[in-house]
Amino acid sequence: MYKKALSLLLLCNLIILMGGICVWEIEHAGPETESALMLKLEDLEAESGVLPELSEAKSSGGIGIADMTASGQRVVSYSLMEQGDYRFLEEEELEVLQRIVEAEAGNEDEDGKLLVANVVLNRVDSDSFPDTVTEVVFQQSKGVTQFSPVASGRIHTVKVSEETIAAVERALSGEDISQGALYFAARKYASSKKMRWFDEKLTFLFRHGGHEFYK
Repeated sequence: MYKKALSLLLLCNLIILMGGICVWEIEHAGPETESALMLKLEDLEAESGVLPELSEAKSSGGIGIADMTASGQRVVSYSLMEQGDYRFLEEEELEVLQRIVEAEAGNEDEDGKLLVANVVLNRVDSDSFPDTVTEVVFQQSKGVTQFSPVASGRIHTVKVSEETIAAVERALSGEDISQGALYFAARKYASSKKMRWFDEKLTFLFRHGGHEFYK
């Protein structure tokens, strides 16, 4: 019994040691090692159909846009994970974020779309708002929704553009140009009562496109 226990202990130590060596090799991998890793992944793709968009991600640098497996599940590139600040969302949460960005900023440039995504994520991180994207987007205060496309139902009918997808991925990758904004409004379309509340209760930050941003 003692010998068996000792053997198991030695085996566990060996596994831990080998794991540590593998981690060290990955962290200190040079260009040749990285190339070898890519070749192994390409072999895996050829054999099983997994990572069908790997070659496309490699040609574009592999940073910023999450790839898709053959099953439709998102996978994030090695270089993106290496950054350490990517925010992972469940598919349902991701779709809600993309839809509210499209509904609120479909006519804005990509930075305008990024800003709306930033505001939603800033709210998720704030103690003053709910803790998930879905709860933030569909939050109601005294029966009033926080985002007009939710009230109108437009959030459910928009077609999400490639530019919106790219803007959301930029936000999830940690890019934030919002200066901490928690609110935005289109003065051209908002009621005077609503804008009066913005002007009196909040701190104005900047304008971009048709939106004004506040915190």
